Amino acid sequence: MTGNFNIRDNDWDPNYPHHSIHIDDLVTLAESLGLELFPPINPGLTRFADNLHDSNSVIDLVFINPNNSGFGQHTLHPDLCKPSDHVPLIIEVGIEEANIDNVIWSICKDSEEEENFIKAITNNILALDTMDIMSKEALETVVQHLANIFNDTWYSHAKRKRITKYSKEW
Repeated sequence: MTGNFNIRDNDWDPNYPHHSIHIDDLVTLAESLGLELFPPINPGLTRFADNLHDSNSVIDLVFINPNNSGFGQHTLHPDLCKPSDHVPLIIEVGIEEANIDNVIWSICKDSEEEENFIKAITNNILALDTMDIMSKEALETVVQHLANIFNDTWYSHAKRKRITKYSKEW
C-alpha cells in the first residue's frame, strides 16, 4: 500500500514536532491488512511545497507485508520529481521465473475440426425438442439440454493444448 497519505507525523518525519491523531487510524488499517511501514533506504522529504505558506514534508509512504520476500529496497528519487511536487518512490519487486503451465481446449480456425464442430452443433440444436415449452421448468430443461449440447460437442471436437513459458505468444 503506497501513496500520498497527507499525514504529517514525527514517526516518519523527524523535522515535524508533533504526533498526528490520524496516525493511529492509518496504522490500524495497515495492520489489519498485514502491512507495516516500509521506510526508504535514503530517508528524506517526499513533498516539496509549491508556496511559501506550506513547508516541505514527508507524507508519501509505503507499507508492505514484512513476510513477503518479493520486495527489495525502497528508495526516494527527488531528482526525478519535476514537474510534480512529490518525490517518486521506487520499490524493487522481485519477479521469480516460473513455469507457466496452463491447459486449454481449442479448435483451430478454418480447420476440419471447426467444420465438424459447427455441423455437430447445428445438428444437435435442430434435434432439440422445443415444442412443449409451456412452463418455467420445461424452459429450464431445454436450456440445460442446450448447454449440454455446447459443452459435450466442444469437448468432443476440441484438442487439449498445454501452454508453457516456451509456447509461442501468438
